[in-house]
Amino acid sequence: MLAGYRGCVLCKVPSVTTADPSVFAANLTDPRGRHHVNLNPTVVGLVLMAAVLHAAWNTFLKVSHERTLVLVLMMGTGSLACLVCIPFVARPADASWPFLFWSVVFHVGYYATLLGAYRWGDLSQVYPIARGTGPLLVVAVSAPLLGESLEPVEMLGVVAACLGVASLAHAPSREHRGRAIGFALATGVFIASYTLADGMGVRASGNPLSYILWMNFLEGLPLLVFVGLRRPRALMEHVRGPGRKALVAGLLAALAYGLVIWAYSLGAIAPIAALRETSVVLAAWAGARLLREPFGRRRTVAAAVVAVGIVLMNV
Repeated sequence: MLAGYRGCVLCKVPSVTTADPSVFAANLTDPRGRHHVNLNPTVVGLVLMAAVLHAAWNTFLKVSHERTLVLVLMMGTGSLACLVCIPFVARPADASWPFLFWSVVFHVGYYATLLGAYRWGDLSQVYPIARGTGPLLVVAVSAPLLGESLEPVEMLGVVAACLGVASLAHAPSREHRGRAIGFALATGVFIASYTLADGMGVRASGNPLSYILWMNFLEGLPLLVFVGLRRPRALMEHVRGPGRKALVAGLLAALAYGLVIWAYSLGAIAPIAALRETSVVLAAWAGARLLREPFGRRRTVAAAVVAVGIVLMNV
């Protein structure tokens, strides 16, 4: 949800409004005919802000006792907030609606596997695996699917960042480690899927803000309806009790991904997806300091690799 959407600073940022990805690709071609991508300071700032917000709401979700109810309240809050704003913006172009549909499907799968990962694994273990897998898959398909190519140094940065966040998942063996890693990897697949869907959808929408509002509105509805029908009393009791914090977290979650989608309209998807995963450094710190999970020298080195990858992506 983006408060103050009419006069918001974001609304003054130039965006790609074409529905044709090839036109977007042409806009990224230099005078010598090489097609490459750049992350300008606006994009970097948006994505890093989103990374902080994302790590914050995932930490909140992990420490919650009733994670399913908390997640439903979070997503439902974002949906209702965006619904209030939708009448004041233009409808996304018809070409973007298939992407919206698949984004909602992939997000439902993402939330289901994320809950499973947090049930069986540590935050500092499963979060890096999930967030590191997604960008690697995006890089693998963005060139043939979107015509995006990276300079060698930029590609090295993407790979370094992804390997760094994945290595942050190293943890001592535990009883349910295999199950936790399985859920985390599945989460990463869904992350890559909705990343590509929304990256192409926002470019086809003709109005990034409208796409963001509709996506955040639609993605929360399936979980809200499903849990609302199965556990209505528990859901209402949670709203009146400990679930109040989830309402704030829901606004943060909607804002976090809204910023990322806006960034997709301004730059190439693969490096943005990798840059967003700097949130794993914050999540690893939260797991170590707040949840008393092991961090150690190996994870410190991995965090440094992530930082190096960010620098390489922006040289």
